[in-house]
Formats: sequence, C-alpha cells, structure tokens
Amino acid sequence: MAFSLIEDISQFPPALRGATIAIGNFDGCHLGHQAVFDAAKEKAKREGKPALVLTFEPHPRDVFAPQPFMFRLTERDQKARLVEALGFDGIIVMPFNKDLAGKTAEEFVSDFLVDSIDVSAVAVGADFHFGKARAGTPDFLAKSGELHGFDVKICGMLDDGSEPVSSSRVREALREGDVPAANALLGYHFFIAGNVSHGDKRGRELGYPTANIALSPFEGLQHGIYAVRVLHKGKAYDGVASYGRRPMFDNGKALFETHIFDFKGEIYGDKLEVAITKYLRGEKKFDGVDDLIAAMDQDSIEAKENLAQEKAITALDEKLGFFSL
Repeated sequence: MAFSLIEDISQFPPALRGATIAIGNFDGCHLGHQAVFDAAKEKAKREGKPALVLTFEPHPRDVFAPQPFMFRLTERDQKARLVEALGFDGIIVMPFNKDLAGKTAEEFVSDFLVDSIDVSAVAVGADFHFGKARAGTPDFLAKSGELHGFDVKICGMLDDGSEPVSSSRVREALREGDVPAANALLGYHFFIAGNVSHGDKRGRELGYPTANIALSPFEGLQHGIYAVRVLHKGKAYDGVASYGRRPMFDNGKALFETHIFDFKGEIYGDKLEVAITKYLRGEKKFDGVDDLIAAMDQDSIEAKENLAQEKAITALDEKLGFFSL
C-alpha cells in the first residue's frame, strides 16, 4: 500500500477505515513520540489494520499565541517523511483553525474518529488534550473508546534518565549548539529542508559555492558553522554549512548556506534536506577575505573529520537516506 498524505478528512480513503492511529502534534517526532508511534503500529500489526498518524497544521500554539510559535522542529513535509520512514501507512494532517478548536471533545471523537475514520484503536501521550477548552483528556478519550468501541492506549512520558524527552528539550539543545544532545533525543539527525534559492554568488567567488535555503524567521537553530549530510534527489553527500547573517558582508536576513563536497551541477529550485551532525563554531567577522577563506578551509577539514567519525547513526537515519549503517 502506498503511503497516503490525507489533508481533507472528509475524503478519507475507504481502504484505510478501521485504522489504528497515533494522535498528537508530534513536533520533532522525537523518541517520546516514537513510543506512541510504536504502540499504534504494534496494535495495528496484531489486528491486521492500517496504521496512521493524525496531526495538526499549523501548530495549535500558532493559532492562539499573540506571536508565532517559538520554532518548529518539523514542518508538515518533514513530519510526513519521518512518519513514512517509521513504517506507517499514512498521515492525516488536519488544518488547525478556530473552527476546529471550537469543536467539543465529544464532537471531535464522533465526527472524526468514529464517523470519518472508524478507528479501531487510538494511541496518545499522557499529556495529550484536545477539543474545546482542552476538555478532551486522556481519561475522557479512554471512556469515549469504551462508548464507541475502540481501544485506547495512553503512553507515559519517556524518560531518558534525567527528565522526560520533550520537543522543548530538543529546541533548547539546538539553540545552544548541542547537536549531539538534540539528535540523541530525536533518535535521528535533526534536518532542515527547503528549495535552493539564488544568492549573491559570493561563495562561488571564494571557492566555496553554496546551496542557499531560507528558513522560517522563527528558526531557533544556533547561528554558526555545521558539519552536515545533504540529501539531493535520493543521493547523500558530505558538506559544511553556515547558518546566520554573514557578518563579514551584509549582516542581513539569516540564511542556511551549504557547501556540498565533491558536487558539481546547478541545483537552483531543487529540494534539499540537510542533516546536522556537529556545531563547529560560531559566526565571526574576520579581518579580511584571506582570513575568511583560511577559516573555511579549516571548517571543511573539521567537517570531513567529524562526518568520517560519526557513529551515532540510527536505523531511522538510514531509512531517511542520510546515512548507511
């Protein structure tokens, strides 16, 4: 069965009715989320049912907060990529707006879970709430399952030995440049995605042509230089990337600029996915262009060394296509 991206639940595919679903915002699809995913997939496998993820876009906090959400770990397409790599049959992306937020918990269950999907089972995290005024608690969902005839699995928060795994912890690690800590919480290498845009061609003039991606203005990734793996049209390459405002030149809008090692060709407009392995250093304004080029040479050496020694590769990294185990 081909993976399904479902954005209009009123057009829910008949072949997927009766599915087991994991429900949540799942920003990051980190190890805690993956415990919920595993519960849904295991139940689906036992019962011979399709396994789906139901999530929401935009993030509910974007709808109600006075300003947009802090920064997203996984936009819609990244989340779908992860869900597919994790072995689900599809993902339901429900448009989150004030109309949906105004539905009662009872209406959400009856209209969507029962009437539209005819769920056989639901898995959620212990902190998941839904419906008007967040009245849909895990306990309410369990009682709804008894009423409507579907099973409910409430998954406790996953603890890594210090505190629960959370999207907030991943964001904080990325803000601080602690990429290994973020990746350990995610269970895969954090990656950004976007289409390559035209830049000022300055990198080409310096001997380091770059593929430029504009990220969200609310991106919280630490500015600086990173060792990266780049996925382009199904092929992975090593690279070194800079995220920031280019203090040597224009100090303008933040861009994610990636130099791909041993790559030739024009890729403007193409989609790139860039997985991050290590934060190498912060942005710096050098005394001159020669000093900048010398630093870029050293950055490339360090990135290649880091990538050659990278051991924290997971099965999910391999399924996504960034690394081979």
